[in-house]
Amino acid sequence: MRKRLLFLAAFILVFLIEGFIALYVRDRFVRPYVGDMLVVVLVYLGIRAVFPKGVKGLPLWVFLFAAAVEAGQYFHLAALLGVDHIRIARIVLGSVFDWKDIACYAAGCLALAFGEYVVRRKGL
Repeated sequence: MRKRLLFLAAFILVFLIEGFIALYVRDRFVRPYVGDMLVVVLVYLGIRAVFPKGVKGLPLWVFLFAAAVEAGQYFHLAALLGVDHIRIARIVLGSVFDWKDIACYAAGCLALAFGEYVVRRKGL
């Protein structure tokens, strides 16, 4: 239960940071790159709050999910589903495909995989 609460607290913290970035940061680095790296961390922490013992290969699964969402943007999934006029749907599904986003997701997931490796090696 303690691990679950720690992951939930980390999830809430990253969610608040992402919200702050989305609402107040208007730059060319933090919002587009750090924000994209943090979104995969957010998804990871959300899953770990539900499954605190871990999921084998979770950073890879999170990357594949993020890449699938980005692919949906390439194919204009929100428009195909007829929800492109709904703001929250545009936020969740996105609207503009960018290879740099996929690179940021990969960097975030690599950091997560490295973190998992370090935690396993230290026996934490």
